[in-house]
This record gives sequence, C-alpha cells and structure tokens, in this order.
Amino acid sequence: MKKIVVLTGAGISAQSGLQTFRDAGGLWEGFDVMEVASIDGWRKNRELVLDFYNMRRKQAMSAKPNPGHFALADLEKDFEVVIVTQNVDKLHEMAGSTNIIHLHGQLFQSRSSLDENLIYEMDGWELKLGEKCERGSQLRPNIVWFGEMVPLIEDAAREVMSADVFMVVGTSLAVYPAASLLHYAADHAPKFIIDPSLPNLPKLPNFHLYEELASTGVAKAAEKIRAEFL
Repeated sequence: MKKIVVLTGAGISAQSGLQTFRDAGGLWEGFDVMEVASIDGWRKNRELVLDFYNMRRKQAMSAKPNPGHFALADLEKDFEVVIVTQNVDKLHEMAGSTNIIHLHGQLFQSRSSLDENLIYEMDGWELKLGEKCERGSQLRPNIVWFGEMVPLIEDAAREVMSADVFMVVGTSLAVYPAASLLHYAADHAPKFIIDPSLPNLPKLPNFHLYEELASTGVAKAAEKIRAEFL
C-alpha cells in the first residue's frame, strides 16, 4: 500500500471558522501572540495565558470538519496516510483520520509545567490557575509555544522521508521547523501543494500546485493521486 504524508496548516482549519494569528496581523482576538503563546508570556502571566486558551478551547468546541478534512480521511480507504499537522484542534480526528502527528501540541490536552511527559486529556474547555499535575505543578496547555522545541519534528521528518506522495495543505510554509519538512520528501515522490496563496517554492521535481482552498483542492489532488497509484 502506497504511503501519503500530509502536512496541514492553519488554512484548512480556517475554513471551519478557526482563525490564526497570522491572518489577524499578529493578534488573536486582540492579544499579542507573544504574551499568550510564548514561554516568556507563561512565566510572566499564567492566568492570562490560561484564560486565552480557555477562550480558544471554547470556540473550538463548536467547529466542525470541512470537506478538506473529510477528503484527507477518505484517502485512508486506499492508502496508508499520515497527517502531520501544525494545528492544535481536533478536526482531523473528528473527520476520521487515524494517524496524526500534532507538531504544535493539542488544544484539548493539559500537561504538567514540570514534566512534559505528564499529559492529560481535557473533558471540557476550562483550565484554571491552581489545577495541578500529580507532581504538584500547575497544569498548562499542551501547546508548543514560541521559544520551545518542537519535540515531534524528527518523527515527522522520518514519515516524510518514507512517503510515496507528499501533500501540503493550507500552510504558507513560513513557520519553521514545519516548513523544512518539504525538503525531506524524496525527489521521486509527487508533491501536491494546496493553498489559495501559493508560497514561493524551490525548484524541486514532481510538483503539482493547486491555488485554491483545502475544501476543493484536496479532493482534486486525491483524484489525481488515485488515478496515478490505483
């Protein structure tokens, strides 16, 4: 069975109503991103950070997958599919995708601020100051913030290296280290780039460019992949 690895970014979630800070001039709902999404911001004002992610979580609870998510999940009928996502929402899971690497963490998880391996699933949207892990430290969002390492990037790179097909959906390829994954794809592997604002790309072989939204572009790319490999 052929293997497809897909890197997804904020563009696919935006079609489900989840805006990103890059689309809002560096602000999330009026917040300076470095105040609420950096390790320095956490050290400075934990309550502000917790409140901000509570608001994001509450908003995300009403979001639904869009046709782009469902088209990616549908590829699992015919291929081995690995989703590498920069998004922290659960929309890929909700659409039915089963093998997902969340590079930047997961919005509906908390983790210990002392031990990054102590991760807890969240039932609701609220995480409060004073809620602690089993080792007694304040729980924080399980999000990779500015100023922190991306622990799963090596796992993602290994998946891309072994891909028969590599897809990029809804990302400007401007956020590193995720953007570097493109360069791990084998020269012979077809590369499908789907975004309404196509990034400036290096001259690499086997590129297929779709200058459109994920909700329509993924289905077109999937049709071409099936025609070539099935």
